[in-house]
Amino acid sequence: MLDAGSGIVEEWLSEFKTVPETSIASYAKNLKNKVCLVSSIYKVIQDLQNELLEPVCHQLFEFYRSGEELLLQFTLQFLPQLIWCYLAVSASKDLQSSGCIEALLLGVYNLEIVDKQGNSRILSFTIPSLSKPSVYHEPSSIGSMALTEGALSQHGLSRVVYSGPHMQREMLTAQNRFEVLTFLLLRYNAALSYMPAVSLQSLCQICSRICVCGYPRQQVRKYRGINSRIPVSSEFMVQMLTGIYYAFYNGEWDLARKAMDDVLYRAQLELYPEPLLVANAIKASLPQGAIKSNKEGTKCIQVEITPTASRISRNAVTSMSIRGHRWKRHGVMLDDTGAEVQEAMVRTSVCCSR
Repeated sequence: MLDAGSGIVEEWLSEFKTVPETSIASYAKNLKNKVCLVSSIYKVIQDLQNELLEPVCHQLFEFYRSGEELLLQFTLQFLPQLIWCYLAVSASKDLQSSGCIEALLLGVYNLEIVDKQGNSRILSFTIPSLSKPSVYHEPSSIGSMALTEGALSQHGLSRVVYSGPHMQREMLTAQNRFEVLTFLLLRYNAALSYMPAVSLQSLCQICSRICVCGYPRQQVRKYRGINSRIPVSSEFMVQMLTGIYYAFYNGEWDLARKAMDDVLYRAQLELYPEPLLVANAIKASLPQGAIKSNKEGTKCIQVEITPTASRISRNAVTSMSIRGHRWKRHGVMLDDTGAEVQEAMVRTSVCCSR
């Protein structure tokens, strides 16, 4: 006998087949408000023996390739849980029970690596210059930067990093597994601002599980189920930290803190420099206390704002101000030190005349 959750999922599976193409946009808009449906789909994904798992994965893929942005985001919110289920099954050597999940992950990956015309997509990322302010730093906080010839030649130049083209994959193997999963997590991180709270919670939880399973910390966390160690790549852990960093400032402080500590723990064991650098940078930038953010409010990260033009112009340095400051300074020195300053000035003039 089916429970209430399975009934909701079955109704959802049959409902989408009857939606006319002209009503897909309104259907997708109402879909994100169905909290009970999302919770029921999570339960189906977590139970690999559930008979509804295969049709659910098939429908999520249909959502993704429909071209409707809201349906695409609906599928993306389950990506962390899907990745965890696949990795857990891979570690237990029971790949047959994850066939539909693997097909869904491969389908999303193969759709994302090409554009609408079917050409290989190349992603580009611009690395900000340290000499210009950004949402991550202020040049004044770094300290004085020497104005050497090399530094001046690099001022204002932007470094662009390219990713791709990526090869299409017909199956996941030990060799290409984390290449595919890292790209999928990168795609998920690109849509983080659209992800609901339950998806961010799932991301933090699976990051902790992946990093500590099979290690002594698993007993501390009291994670049950799989006890095998799950291999991870350095690039995959960096993508983990990207999502965790966002979760810190969007209502999931406790889970994000635990996940970051577990990722840092695993990075230290693996001696991976990139996740160690990112995790320690995040840890150093966090405020002392937990952030009490409103989950329904605006999602943002507090940064120092560069002073406006009016504030700068009030104390602007001009040739007149420099001249006035110089003579004022000399006058103060004469008043304060008297003969000693005069004697020093005489000595300087004598040395110059020689």
